[in-house]
Amino acid sequence: MAMSPDPSSDGITPESTASGSPHASAPPGAAPGGGRGRVRLRRAAVMAVPATLVAAGLAVLTAQGALGVQFAISGMPFTVTATELDGTGFEQFGGLDNMADGSPNAGDTGGQELVVTSAIKNATLTRLCQSVDLGGTNLLITAGGGAHKVEATDLTTDSTDLSGDASFDNIEIGNDASTLTKAGVKGPIGVFSQQADTVHIAHLRQTNYATTAGVFKLPGLKLRFSDKAC
Repeated sequence: MAMSPDPSSDGITPESTASGSPHASAPPGAAPGGGRGRVRLRRAAVMAVPATLVAAGLAVLTAQGALGVQFAISGMPFTVTATELDGTGFEQFGGLDNMADGSPNAGDTGGQELVVTSAIKNATLTRLCQSVDLGGTNLLITAGGGAHKVEATDLTTDSTDLSGDASFDNIEIGNDASTLTKAGVKGPIGVFSQQADTVHIAHLRQTNYATTAGVFKLPGLKLRFSDKAC
């Protein structure tokens, strides 16, 4: 969930890395010498700050092959807010999301966005709001503002910013992302991560590039165009 990326480490940048997934990496380029076609593998390193500073952000040093989602992102960020988020089975690690080839949103990023993937096994959200800036207007979605909360299972978000007041139960900081067990998601080997039995965030605000869920229940769903964002 929240982060402040610093893509430079050992001369590796997001532009020089290839796309991947939490389960596999596919770095570009054959190793020099002999024309042997040997694929050069690079170790991924992602640093997240302690949980007490989650509201301020996560420091991501580098990441390769760490995708929170397995589809090409649009490259258009969207805002998500909720008055409260409660979850059981929480994991968090760094990643790299990729846009479709030739995306007009790529700019000078090479079509890649450095993100922090947050996974929650079971989550509830109160007064969920999501907005996408379409240039002059916003696509606005709201739900969970009545008696029933938004419910999600196997929820993942790929974020570049998060703020809120967070608390965790039985948190573990510094795990290898490939060994995570709380939410059923495993990141790339060698990547710094953290996990906890439960997470609670009040006044949640995220900037996301992707969200996935096994089940997403949105009571009181409203979708509309608006001059206001979340």
